[in-house]
Amino acid sequence: MNIDSVQNGIVLDHIKAGACMQIYKYLKLDQLDCQVAIIKNAKSSKMGKKDIIKIDSPIDIDLDVLGYIDPDITVDIIKDGHLVEKKHLALPQKLVNVIHCKNPRCITTDEKQLDAIFLLSDPEKRTYRCAYCEAERKSHR
Repeated sequence: MNIDSVQNGIVLDHIKAGACMQIYKYLKLDQLDCQVAIIKNAKSSKMGKKDIIKIDSPIDIDLDVLGYIDPDITVDIIKDGHLVEKKHLALPQKLVNVIHCKNPRCITTDEKQLDAIFLLSDPEKRTYRCAYCEAERKSHR
């Protein structure tokens, strides 16, 4: 299989195998007017199998979304065909409008204009709590 290299854009690497479509959805990559390559189940000496997303356009990526989905993802910034920066992610301390509260009594259920805010409560368990009602949500992984 031959997939062209990115000249100016972003490569999302070390994605847990099978998670690339979730990232595609969360980052709204379907709305881009550029080439996006999704590589599923690529061989990896470190992970066994992994997914990779290549975006051939310099765009802003929401690192909080990526960190929430999988903080082990690396973000490679490519310019003129060369790697110029490699970003390592972490679980974000605060998520705004990334996930929504499932508590039917939460104020965000009735007040749709309010931002859905979640704060990291337990990094080891990857648990977040709603800033309004304290309902718990776990990270994807």
